[in-house]
Amino acid sequence: MLYWALVFFLVAIVAAIFGFTGIAAGAATIAQVLFFVFLVVFLVTLIGGLAARGGRHTSV
Repeated sequence: MLYWALVFFLVAIVAAIFGFTGIAAGAATIAQVLFFVFLVVFLVTLIGGLAARGGRHTSV
C-alpha cells in the first residue's frame, strides 16, 4: 500500500511539472489517502503485535 502511495505521489509531481493541475491534485489526494490508510494499518498491527506478546520478553 505504501508502494501505491509513492506511485501516486510521483504521478502528482510529474503532472504538476507538466501543468496538469487537475490530474496532479487528484493523484496527490489519492497518495495522501493511501499513506494515511497505510499508517493506520501499521499502527493497528504494531499495537496488536505488542498486545499479543503480553509484555513478555522471549529470548531467541
